[in-house]
Amino acid sequence: MSSRQRQRAASQSPRTNAPPRSAPTGLAAPPNPRRIPLYAALAVVGAAVGIAGTLLQAALFPGGLLLALAASAGLFYGSRVLTRTQLGALVPAVGWFVAVVVLLGGRPEGDYVFGQEIGLALFMLGGMAVAVICATMSRLPYPADDTGRTGT
Repeated sequence: MSSRQRQRAASQSPRTNAPPRSAPTGLAAPPNPRRIPLYAALAVVGAAVGIAGTLLQAALFPGGLLLALAASAGLFYGSRVLTRTQLGALVPAVGWFVAVVVLLGGRPEGDYVFGQEIGLALFMLGGMAVAVICATMSRLPYPADDTGRTGT
């Protein structure tokens, strides 16, 4: 390559057919500072649902366990829809998990909140599975007023 060709190649602008860079999405995106109080409130609500679910599943084993898991799933999915972010589903899940682990520790007298070992395993595994499912959903549903047809 001659020196003239090198100068011409160096003076050319960068290629314009490169795809545009987009902002990071999902968990890689930085949290919006205006949403931090909302996330804090969701963590507290997650802890409250974890405490209520722990007491309910221990008191009424088969039905209470299903009701507690349904409440957890409703909270995780609802917070994801409310915030429209994956972090919105993870924050109440972390609050839920911390509350359940603290209650799992028990008291110095030796008794603890969970009634049966099978209920404990199902509540912990089921709650964590629901949290992971809600946090890793690929897309949120379309609004009800959107028909999906273009140009209308």
